[in-house]
Amino acid sequence: MHIAIAGNIGSGKTTLTTLLAQHYGWTPKFESVAQNPYLDDFYENMPRWSFNLEVFFLKERFKDVLAIDQSEEHIVQDRSIFEGVHVFSANNRDMGNLDDRDFSTYMELFETMTAMVSAPDLMVYLRASVPHLVNNIQKRGRDYEQTMPIDYLENLNRRYDEFIFEKYTGRVLVIEVDTLDFQQNPADFAGIVDRIDAELFGLFNHP
Repeated sequence: MHIAIAGNIGSGKTTLTTLLAQHYGWTPKFESVAQNPYLDDFYENMPRWSFNLEVFFLKERFKDVLAIDQSEEHIVQDRSIFEGVHVFSANNRDMGNLDDRDFSTYMELFETMTAMVSAPDLMVYLRASVPHLVNNIQKRGRDYEQTMPIDYLENLNRRYDEFIFEKYTGRVLVIEVDTLDFQQNPADFAGIVDRIDAELFGLFNHP
């Protein structure tokens, strides 16, 4: 079993990944964000460092999905290779941070890689408004995120909706998280678990 948790920066992906892994007794697979050596440079000068940043993320996500495909464990993954490309990289191209030549090279790499791996059994999309994202980003206080432009988050949110509702062909569960506190409120977390169980195992009937 392979579940991927999708969502914009600050939507709660890492928290939910941790909680679900503990609940189900599955193995969490976290994204290598802090280990990306281009992050600080990227937020200071996006056009200069976007290609470097995206190739590093693509390399790490491909390593993760290969390991997941070869594993016999049940996996809960913090962000998939698909949204990394169709949301973040495509957004950087549209913002002028990636030129057409670099993006074409990047997409060829992605298409070659994904021909070798499977999609998740379920993608859980944590859908959040920009104010909710900003509040969470400020709370966790990562230095490299504090100078992130608001329009960058807005563009990512639009990209996420396009990806989930128009492009992605796998099974998706959408969770609206603005009114939830699944880290502190057990009832909110239980509601998410019930919906995941319904999708994966057919145990409940939800509208």
